[in-house]
Amino acid sequence: SNLEVNKMFRYARVWLPDAGEVWKSAELTKDYSPGDLKLSLQLEDGSDVEHKIDPQTNNLPPLRNPNILVGENDLTALSYLHEPAVLHNLKVRFIDSKLIYTYCGIVLVAINPYESLPIYETDIINAYSGQNMGDMDPHIFAVAEEAYKQMARDERNQSIIVSGESGAGKTVSAKYAMRYFATVSCSSSEASVEERVLASNPIMEALGNAKTTRNDNSSRFGKYIEIGFDKKHCIIGANMRTYLLEKSRVVFQTDEERNYHIFYQLCASSHLPEFKAFKLGCADDFHCTNQGQSPVIDGVDDAKEMCNTRRAFSKLGIKESDQMAIYQILAAILHLSNVEVKDQSADRSSILPDNVHLMVFCELMGVPCEEMAHWLCHRKLQTTTETYVKPVSKMNAVNGRDALAKHIYARLFSWIVCSINNALKSAAKKRSFIGVLDIYGFETFDVNSFEQFCINYANEKLQQQFNLHVFKLEQEEYMKEEIPWTLIDFDDNQPCIDLIEAKLGVLDLLDEECKMPKGCDDTWAQKLYNTLLKQNAFFDKPRLSNRAFIIHHFADKVEYECEGFLEKNRDTVNAEQINALKKSKVDWLLKLFEDDEKTTSSAKKRSSVTGRTGPTQRDNKKTVGLQFRQSLHLLMDTLNATTPHYVRCIKPNDNKSPFFMDPMRAVQQLRACGILETIRISAAGFPSRWTYQEFFSRYRVLMKQKDVLHDRKLTCKNLLEKLVRDQDKYQFGKNKIFFRAGQVAYLEKLRSDKLRMACVRIQKTIRCWLARKKYLRMRESAITIQRHVRGHQARCYVKFLQRTRAAVIIQRNVRMWVTRTRYQQQRSAAITIQCFLRTYMARKQYYKLLFEHKALVIQKWFKGWQARRHYKRIMEAIVLLQSCVRRMKAKKELKKLKVEARSVERVKKLNIGMENKIMQLQHKINEQHKDNRELSERLNVMEKTQTTEREKQNREIENLRRSEQEARAKAVKLPSLLEQLSFLQHELENTRREKDDLQEQTKVVEDLNMRNSLLISEKDELSKKNLEQADQLTGTEQSTSNLHKIKTNVENAKRLEKDLAEERSRYQSLLSEHLHLEERHRDVKEEMNLGVTQTTVDLPILLKLQRRVKELEQDKQSLWQQLDNGEEAQQEKAKRQELESDNKKLKRDLDELRNSLTNENSELAPPIPGSLPYNILLEHLGSSNDELEMRKEEVLLLRSHMVRQEALKHKVRNEIPSYEDTEPYGTICPSSRMLECQMQEQKRAGHEEYKKLLEEVNKFKAEKEQQQKLLAQSLLLPEDARIEASLKHEMTRLTNENLELMEQQEQQVETIRKLKKQLKLYIKKVEDLEGNHQKNKSPVTTAPVRAVNITRKEKEYRGMLEYREGDETRMVKKLVVHLKPRGVAVSFIPGLPAYIIFMCVRYADNVNDDQRVSALLNSTISSIKGVIKRSGGDFEVVSFWLANTCRLMHCLKQYSGDEAFITHNTAKQNEHCLANFELSEYQQVFGDLAIQIYRQLIKCMEDTLQPLIVASMLEHETIQGVMGSKPTGLRKRSTSFPEQAVTLEVLLQRLGVFLSTMSQHGMDLDLIKQLVKQQFYIICAVTLNHLLLRKDMCSWSKGLQIRYNVWHLEEWLAEREMSDCGAKETLEPLLQAAQLLQIKKKTEADAQVICTMCSALTTAQIVKVLTLYTPVIEFEERVSTTFITTIKNLLKDRVESTTLMMDAKKIFSITIPFTPSPVALETIQIPASLNLGFLARI
Repeated sequence: SNLEVNKMFRYARVWLPDAGEVWKSAELTKDYSPGDLKLSLQLEDGSDVEHKIDPQTNNLPPLRNPNILVGENDLTALSYLHEPAVLHNLKVRFIDSKLIYTYCGIVLVAINPYESLPIYETDIINAYSGQNMGDMDPHIFAVAEEAYKQMARDERNQSIIVSGESGAGKTVSAKYAMRYFATVSCSSSEASVEERVLASNPIMEALGNAKTTRNDNSSRFGKYIEIGFDKKHCIIGANMRTYLLEKSRVVFQTDEERNYHIFYQLCASSHLPEFKAFKLGCADDFHCTNQGQSPVIDGVDDAKEMCNTRRAFSKLGIKESDQMAIYQILAAILHLSNVEVKDQSADRSSILPDNVHLMVFCELMGVPCEEMAHWLCHRKLQTTTETYVKPVSKMNAVNGRDALAKHIYARLFSWIVCSINNALKSAAKKRSFIGVLDIYGFETFDVNSFEQFCINYANEKLQQQFNLHVFKLEQEEYMKEEIPWTLIDFDDNQPCIDLIEAKLGVLDLLDEECKMPKGCDDTWAQKLYNTLLKQNAFFDKPRLSNRAFIIHHFADKVEYECEGFLEKNRDTVNAEQINALKKSKVDWLLKLFEDDEKTTSSAKKRSSVTGRTGPTQRDNKKTVGLQFRQSLHLLMDTLNATTPHYVRCIKPNDNKSPFFMDPMRAVQQLRACGILETIRISAAGFPSRWTYQEFFSRYRVLMKQKDVLHDRKLTCKNLLEKLVRDQDKYQFGKNKIFFRAGQVAYLEKLRSDKLRMACVRIQKTIRCWLARKKYLRMRESAITIQRHVRGHQARCYVKFLQRTRAAVIIQRNVRMWVTRTRYQQQRSAAITIQCFLRTYMARKQYYKLLFEHKALVIQKWFKGWQARRHYKRIMEAIVLLQSCVRRMKAKKELKKLKVEARSVERVKKLNIGMENKIMQLQHKINEQHKDNRELSERLNVMEKTQTTEREKQNREIENLRRSEQEARAKAVKLPSLLEQLSFLQHELENTRREKDDLQEQTKVVEDLNMRNSLLISEKDELSKKNLEQADQLTGTEQSTSNLHKIKTNVENAKRLEKDLAEERSRYQSLLSEHLHLEERHRDVKEEMNLGVTQTTVDLPILLKLQRRVKELEQDKQSLWQQLDNGEEAQQEKAKRQELESDNKKLKRDLDELRNSLTNENSELAPPIPGSLPYNILLEHLGSSNDELEMRKEEVLLLRSHMVRQEALKHKVRNEIPSYEDTEPYGTICPSSRMLECQMQEQKRAGHEEYKKLLEEVNKFKAEKEQQQKLLAQSLLLPEDARIEASLKHEMTRLTNENLELMEQQEQQVETIRKLKKQLKLYIKKVEDLEGNHQKNKSPVTTAPVRAVNITRKEKEYRGMLEYREGDETRMVKKLVVHLKPRGVAVSFIPGLPAYIIFMCVRYADNVNDDQRVSALLNSTISSIKGVIKRSGGDFEVVSFWLANTCRLMHCLKQYSGDEAFITHNTAKQNEHCLANFELSEYQQVFGDLAIQIYRQLIKCMEDTLQPLIVASMLEHETIQGVMGSKPTGLRKRSTSFPEQAVTLEVLLQRLGVFLSTMSQHGMDLDLIKQLVKQQFYIICAVTLNHLLLRKDMCSWSKGLQIRYNVWHLEEWLAEREMSDCGAKETLEPLLQAAQLLQIKKKTEADAQVICTMCSALTTAQIVKVLTLYTPVIEFEERVSTTFITTIKNLLKDRVESTTLMMDAKKIFSITIPFTPSPVALETIQIPASLNLGFLARI
C-alpha cells in the first residue's frame, strides 16, 4: 500500500498524516529515488511541505486511489486498501453523494445522517425484495434480503449483528431490518404477527432507551431478537433476549442526560383521569428525573409517545389491568426517589413518619408505611446463633433506597420482556429464524466503570467471531477458485479474552472478591496487580493510580476505575425490604418476585441439608459478571450456529449535525468496529477480484486485435504476462483474476495512458484536418474574390457604353418632342376658334325656335279653359232638374205607405211570426233538459265505474301486501349484499336506457292517437291551419326543450368526464380487493373444511320492502288522481270512437241493403211489396234507422261534452279571436277547440316533465351537499372509522338508488303492459271490422286452381344448443375445467367456449326456464374463477379466459334486445335476441370477472417480465464497447457471466409472444392496447427504480444505452401498429432520466434546461440521479453540489409527490368497450374433440 520504491514519478498523489483531519492529500513535486530522506510535496491548498522518511523503517506515505475508484459502493473495490482510502471514500459518499450505506466486504457500514431520508418506504422494500446483494446500492434492506434469501434457500438460521457506539443508529437499523422481514414475509399485507413483532419496539424503547450526551434515543441494554419463520417463510413469532440493562440510570444521570423515557412519558400524561391516583406531577419534581437538568427532548412529545406505548401494549395483548399495574410501579419508583433520609448520627439515620412520598410509595405498592420506613434505615445481620438489627448511616440508607429502586425496575423490565415473548410466541412449529442483535459498541470515556468493562468484553468476543468469519470466507474464496493458499496473519484477540474470562482472570478474581466478607475495590485491585500485571501483556497498571487498571483491547487501550466494581457486580439489595414488598396487598406485585422466592426456597432446602444458612445463600446468588458471561457464551453459541451478517453503525459527529463528518471521530469508530481489520485481512491477500469477462471488457483497449482470442481466459493471461512482470502480483482462478493491492491502480494508469495517447492521436488528426480545411476554404475564397472583381470591372465598362447610347437616344427624342409640341399648340388654337364661332350661330337659331313654341302653348291653354267653363254650367242645370223630379215621386210614395200601415191585416201577419219563434225556443229548452238528464245518467255510470276501479285498486294493494310478505319470507333466497352492490351501477345504466326507450315509445303512441283523432275530424281549411299552427308551436317547444337538454347534457358531460377515470379505477380497485378477500375467504374455508352455512338477513331487501310499503300509499293517491283526470277522457274517447265505427258500419249495411233492393240486375229479385220478407225488411230498416239516430245523438252529445270538458280545463286565451257570429265557422268550432286543447295538453305535459327534471337536479344537488358533509365529517375521524363510515354510506346510497331504479322499472313495465293491452284492443277491433266486411261481401264464385308442386325447405338452425336439465356441471367441466387453451386457440374460431355457453343460454331462455339460466351462468362463473385460481401463473390460460369472458359478456349485451346494442346486429342476429329474460345483472358480473382476470393477467405478465427488465434494459450492453466494467468489490453482480446475460431481444421476444397469444385468443384490440400500455409502464417503473438505487448505472454511457433500448421499444410498437395505445407516453420518465445522464450539468443555463426537460420526473428523482451520477472514465466529472443546490432551488415551487420511487404496482383503470361479434350463431358447429355430444343443435 505504500509507494513503489523502484518507480517514483512526479505528480503522484499520496496521503499525509494530519493532527486535525487525520489524513491530508498531497502531490509529489519532485521524483523520488531510493535513499532520499524526504519527499517534496504540495498540499491541495497550494502550500509546499516536506515529508521526512525514517531511514530505518523506510515507510513511505500511502498512495491515493484513482479518482475513478473514489465513491465506490464496496470499499474492497479500491485498489489501495488502507485507512485514508477508506476514510476518504466514506466521506465522499456521505457528504457529496448523501449516501449513508457502504459495503466493506461482508460488512455494511451505516453512517447516521441525523436527518430523515426517503429511502425506507414500501416501494424501496419491494425494489430490494428478491434482488441479489451486489445488484443494488448498499442498504440495510439489501442485508436483510440476503439473510432472508439464504434462510429460504439454505434452510439455515441467520443473524444480523448491528453494532456501534451510542448515537450511531443501531436501534434504527435493527428496527428497519425487522420491518423489512415483516413486509416481505407475507405477500398480501402485514398480518397480526408482524404487527406484534414491530409493536415490541416502542415498548422496549420506552423502558430501555434514554437520552445521553451522544444520543437522544440511546439503547441502554443489548437485545437479541429471534424472528421465527414457518415452512412458507412467513413470520410466526419472535423471542427476545436482553443483556446488561443499565440499572444505575434509574437513580443517577449526569448533566444533559435523562432517565428512561417511560418516566417522562408517565409524568407528561399525569393529567389523565386514570393516572390521577398516582399523584404525579412534572418530571422536574422527582429526584430520579431531574438530575440531568434536561427533561425535554427537542421534537419529541412525551405525551404522544405515551399513547404509542400504550397502543403497543394493547397490540401485544397485555391487559389493561396489567398495564395500569406497570404504570403504578413506575410511579412508585418515582416517589421512592423523593423519599428523604435524615441524618441522626454518624451511623444512624431515619425517615420522618409524615413523609408524603413514602406514604404514596407504600400506598401504591400496598405495603405498611412503618415497616418500609424501618427497613430503609436498618438492616438485619444474621450469624449462626443470633440475628441483629443494626441501623445504617444516611449514605448507606440512600444507597439501599436506590438499590431497591433499581431492583424493582430490573424485575419489572424482565417481566415485560417475558410478557412480550409470551405474546410473540407461536403454537406453530418454527422452521427457521433470523436473529437481529442490537448491542452496544466499543466504549471508552474519561471515567470507565463496570458497565464499560462488560460492554468492551462483549465487543471483544464479537470481534473475534467476526475475524474468524472473515478469515473463513477468504479461505473459502481462495479454495473455490483453486488459488494456492497462504496463511494470512491477522491479530487474534483471544489473549485479551482469556485475560477477562479465563481462570484467575479479571472476572474470576472479581467474583472471588465479591464472596469475601470484607472484600472491597482496593483489595481486588491489588489482587489484579499481583496476579496479572507481569503475566499478561494485555494488562497494565496506570502510573499515577493504585485503584485502576488498563486493558489493551483490539480497538484501543482503556483505563478502568476499580471503584464500584464490587458493588455493581454483587447487585445486592436489602432482603428485608424485599420481604416487606412480598407482603404487599397488590397481587400483581408478587409476580415480579416469584423467581426470588424460588431461589430462596431452593437455598433453604440446601441449607437444611448442610446446616449452613447465610454463606450458602450468598454464595448461590449469581453475580452480574457471571450472569453476563454465561449469557454472552450462549449468544456466541447462537451466532456460531447461524450465518452472520454484519452492520457497523458510525456516528459522524458529536454535534448531531446532518451530513457532517468529523474525521477523528470516524477513524476512532472505524478502528473500534473492526472495519480496518477487515481491510487489513483483505489487503494481506488478493483484495481486487475480476471475472475474465469484466477484465476483458475493461482493458480491451490495452490489447491489439491479434491478441484477442476466442478464449477469454487465455487472452487475459497473455495480456497480464506482458503488462505485469511480477507474477506474484496476481493469480488466475477458475472464474476470476485475483490482484494484489495497487495492481488495479497500475492497470488503470496504463489504460488511461493508452486512452490519452489515443486522444492525442485523434486530436492530431483532427487538427490537421481542420488546418487543411481552413486552407482550402481560404484558397476558394481568394478565387471567388478575383472572379467577383473582374466581373465588376466588366459590368462597369458595359454600363458606360449603355449610358453613351442612351444619351444619343434621349437627345433625339427631346428634339422630336419640342417640334411636335409646337405643332399641336397651333392646331389646337385653330380648332378652338372654329368651335366658339359655330356655337354662337347655333345658340342664336335655338332662341328663335324657342320663342315661337311658347306662344303656341299659351294659346292652347286659354282655349281649353273657355271650353271647360261652358261645360260646367250646363251640368249644374241638369242635376238641379233631376232633383226636383225625384222629390215629387217620393212624396207620393210616402202618402201611400202611411195608408197601408193603418190596416189590421198587417198586424196579424207580424204576430203569426212571433208565435213560431216562441215554439222553437220552447223546443230547444226541452232538448236541453233531455241532454242534462242523459249527462246525469252518464255521470252516475262513471261514478259506479270509479267505485269498481277503487275496489280493484284496493284488491291490488292487498295483493301487493301479500307479495311483500312473501318477499320477506323469501329474503334468504335473494342475492347477498355484496353481489347486489356489484350489480347496482350496471342496473342503473340499463334502467335509465329503458326509461328513455319507454318515453320514446309513449311519445310514439301519443302521436298515433293524435293522428287517429285528426283523421276522424273534418278536413276543412281552417282545421288545417290550426293543425299547422299547433305543429309549429309544438316544434318550437320541443326545440327549446331540446336545446335546454343539450346544454345541460354538455355541462354534465364536461363535469363527469373528469371523474370517469378516477371512479372507474376506484371501482376496479375496490372490486379487485373484494375478489381478493373473497378468494382468501374461500381458501380458508377449504383449508379448515368448514361445512357450516351461514344464513344472514339481507339488509337491502328489508329496506326495499319497508320503503315499498310507504310508497304504495302514494301510488294509491296518484291512481285516484289519474282516474279523476285522465281515465275518464280516455274512456269517453274510446267510446266515441266505438260509436263512430258502429255508425259507419250501420251506414255501410244500409247502403248495401238499398243497393240490393234497387238493383235490377242482381241474381236475386227484390221481395214483392206486402210480402212477409218485405215487411220484415221494413221492420229491420225502421229499427236500424232508430238505432242510427240514437247513435248519432250519443256521438253528438259525447263530442259536445268532450269539447266543453277540454274547454273548461284549458281555456283559450285571447290569442285566437271568436267568430261566433259567422255561420260557416260555427260548424267547425268544436273541432278547432279540441285541437287547441290538445296543444295545451302537450304544453302541460312538457311543463310537468320540466318540473320533474328540475326536481331530479335539486335532488342530485342535495345528495352532493350531503356527500360533501359526510366527507368533511369522515376526514375528522380516525382511519379505521373513516373507512367504516364511508362503506356504510356507500352501501346506503347504492341501496337507495337500487330501490328507486327498481320502482321506476316496475312503473315502466306497468306502462308497457297497459300500452300492449291497448294495442291488442285496437288490433282486435280492426280484425272485427275486417271480418264483418268480409262477411257482408257477396259470395263470389271461385275458378278452379291449378295444382302446385310443394318443395321441402332446407333445415334452418336457430343458433341454440339443446341440453338436458342437470347437464350444466358436465358441460362446464368439459368446456371450462378440462379445456386446453392451446388446442382451442389454434384449431377453432376465437371465443368458441363463449359462443357455446351463450347458445345454451339461448335455449334456456327459449324454454323460459330461469333455473337453467342461473345454474348455467353461475357454474360457468365459478368454474372460470377456479381455473384462474389454479392456473393463475399460466399466461396462456389467463389470456384465453379473459378473451372468452369478454366475448360472453359481449354476447349477453349484443343479444339482449337493447337498442344501444342491436343497431350493430344483422337482421338474423336480431331475431336471436333473448325473449324472456333480462340478464343485465349477469353482464355486470361477467364485467367484474373480466376485471379480476385482467388484473391476474397483469400480475402474470409482471412475474414473467420482472427478471428480464433490469438485465435487458440496464445491465446488458446493447451497444458493444460503449461502457467498460468497473471494479465491483467482493459482492459481484449476478449477471457478470455471459451465459447468464439477458438481452433486449429476449425482452422484445417475450412481449411479442404475449401479443401474439392475446391476438390468437381473439382478445379485443382495445383490451390488448391497454395491456401493452400496462406492460410498458411496468418496464419503465422497474427500470427507473433500479436506476435510482444503483450508483453504478448512473453514467453517460448508460444513458446512451437506455435511450437506445427505449428506441427499440418504440420501434416495436410502431411495427405492430400500437403507437396510439399510450404505451410510448409511459416510457417518458425513463427517457428523461436517460437524457439527464447525458446532458451537460455545469452552468445555471444547464439547470434551466434540465428543469424544463424533466417534466415527468419528480424533484427527488432528478436530485437522486444527479447525486448518483458516476464517471466511468477519467474524462467525465461528477456533478457538483452547487449545481444540485441550484436544481433544488429551481424546482422548489413544483407541486408533486415527494416519493422517490415509481409505483411499480400501479394498474391503470380498465375500460371494456362493447365489441359486437360478426359470427352468426346458426353457423357455429361443435367440434367432436370437445366431447360435447350431449348438446344438440336446434
